[in-house]
Order: sequence, then structure tokens, then C-alpha cells
Amino acid sequence: MDTVFILIAIIVVVPVFIFTLEVLFALLPLRKKNVSDIESQAAITVLIPAHNESGTIESTLINIVQQLNENGRLLVVADNCTDNTAQVASAHGAEVIERFDKERIGKGYALDFGIRHLVSNPPQVVIIIDADCVTEDGALELLASTAINEDRPVQALYLMEYNKPNLKQRIAEFAWRVKNYVRPRGLANIGLPCQLMGTGMAFPWSIISTANLATSNIVEDMKMGIDLATMGYAPFFCSEAVVTSTFPELSSAELSQRKRWEHGHLSLMSVLPGNMLHALLKRDKNLLAMTLDLLVPPITFLTLLTFAVFIITFALFLVGYSGTPLIVSTVSVSLLALSVFFAWLFWGRKIITFSDLLSVPFYIMSKIPIYIKYLFKRQKEWVRTNRD
Repeated sequence: MDTVFILIAIIVVVPVFIFTLEVLFALLPLRKKNVSDIESQAAITVLIPAHNESGTIESTLINIVQQLNENGRLLVVADNCTDNTAQVASAHGAEVIERFDKERIGKGYALDFGIRHLVSNPPQVVIIIDADCVTEDGALELLASTAINEDRPVQALYLMEYNKPNLKQRIAEFAWRVKNYVRPRGLANIGLPCQLMGTGMAFPWSIISTANLATSNIVEDMKMGIDLATMGYAPFFCSEAVVTSTFPELSSAELSQRKRWEHGHLSLMSVLPGNMLHALLKRDKNLLAMTLDLLVPPITFLTLLTFAVFIITFALFLVGYSGTPLIVSTVSVSLLALSVFFAWLFWGRKIITFSDLLSVPFYIMSKIPIYIKYLFKRQKEWVRTNRD
């Protein structure tokens, strides 16, 4: 029994240790991109997959058109739309192609459709932007030039916010900031890649044209990043290029979105053993780094797991079992608490107060149903987030 719980405690402390390292490395001075290398006239195509986005896509299109250079191209894939997304996109200067396929549903198929459309006249760089996002001034140019200079995929800083957040939503916003900024920043500061995040992604044509995009995976972005890293093209994090969006206002839509993200992440962890072996055999530090980063589950799940193991090992110690599992689990709890505190101290104080942090356990408890559904009713199919 002691050996079993020692092993369980070690399994939990490993992702906590990785998470801690990422946060601590993020404290280092940020590596700045040399903007003097920017090629302002690069031929780029902004590709927007859109499924029933007529209510949100207009502001996205206006924002992008303002940033495109004379060699720029804006392509919208109206994917299985039952509204007037195609008409709205066309009216705002986008080239529009429509796709209707009720069997092959998902963002990955829409992206594949768009890339195949570009084959006859390919750009230097393809930038993928979701239909509900806004890119900050200069972001497209910076993403394109970085993709050309690095000759690899480039991921922008992708932030999401609430319009008028309550306490629970502020905690969620802070968790998103840690996931999409703090951790990738930590990896970038030591020269390592990041995961792809679904939007604000730039690819040299030679790379995106050979990628396997046609998939129904519900976290197609993370899968594509891992697949490309396996091919030797690990994504580069460019935090100076910023893409923003808002969380859905409807609680049911927000729950659906989080369920898709977290179930998809947990399911994708099944590739870890194979990727780890591949990275070690090839001595590929970039793939190894991305595999270890993927080993860190969603932070709320990791926190729940860490404290559950601590409580169990503490109870076992009280009834006479070895104290070794308790020592390991205490290290896990301590490292996790320290990491979250530093993340809040440097990047979270404008989002939540210190007293708000005390409410984190209630936020974590509210997400338990998501993880229960993963065990008994796992989401496997792609579902659009309702923002109406």
C-alpha cells in the first residue's frame, strides 16, 4: 500500500514541478523580438474559419482589413453555415468560400478546406484568426515576419476577458492568463516552444501546406502543434503580437466551451508516452519540452488532484501508514501554492485581489462536474461555442 501511494504522489508532483518551473522561468526578463527585421510587404493570407458567426465576425473583419498590406489576402471559410455569415464576410471585403459537409464536422476540416483553396496561389504566410477575435495593431505584420524569419509556426499572445466579470469569472480570467501567457513566457525565456492556441497562429506556407489539418479533434490546435513539433517545427511564442477575445456571456455556452477545452486536453495526453519516447530517441529538446508541458493538465484539475492526494496521504499517515507519500504530496501542495502566488503577484493583481484567491477552492469545486463527465460522458465531437 505504501508503494502504491508513493507512486501516486510522485505522479502528481511531476506536473506540479513542471508548472512551477514554467512560472519561475517567466520571472526572467522577456526576450524581445527584433522588430527591425520585419518584412512589411510579405504576402500573407489571413484565414478565418467561421460557423454561424454573422453576429461576431464583422468587427473581426474590419480589424483585419485595416492591418493588411497590399499583398494581403483575407479568406473566410463559411463552414456548414445556416446563417448569413458568408454574405456578411463578403460585404466587408473578404474572399469567401463555403463548405457543406455534415459528416466531417469541426474546425480542422474548415482549415483544411481553406488551405486546399490556396494551393493554386499560395502566400508566404498563413495566419489563422478565429471569427470572434481582435488583433492589436501591428500583430499581423509581426506574426508574418516572425514566421518568415524563424521558419516555423508562430503563436501570438491570445487573451480572453469577460465584459463585466463576477468573482468566479475573474478567477477564470486569471487562470487563462497563466495558461496562455505566464507558462508560454516561461518556456520562451529559456528558448523553448509553446503549444498552439487556436487563433493568432502564423505558418510559413511550406509548413502549413503539409500539415494534417483535416481532423475532428476538439482541441485541434494543441494536436496540430504537437504534430508539427514531431515534424521538427515547434511553435515559437511571440507575446508582442496580441490577439484578444471575450468569453461567452451565457453560462451554458461557457460550460460547453470549458468542457471541450478540458476534455480535449485530457484526451490528448494519451499521446504523451509515444511523444516522450520519440523526443528522447531523437534528442529533440523542443518536442520534449512540449510533451512535458502537455503533461500539466488544466490547472483546476491539477489543483484538485494535488489536494485530493494530500488529504488521502495525510489520512493514511494518521492511521499508521508511511509518511513518505505525505512528504511528497506536501511538496506538491507547497510548490503549487508558491507558483500560483508568484503568478498572481506579477501578472494577476489587476484581475483578482489577494482575497479573491481565497475563493479559488470554491471555483475548483464548481468544475468537478466537468471532470466527472470526462469519466462517464466524455466530449469527443467538436461543438461551436454559442455566443448569441
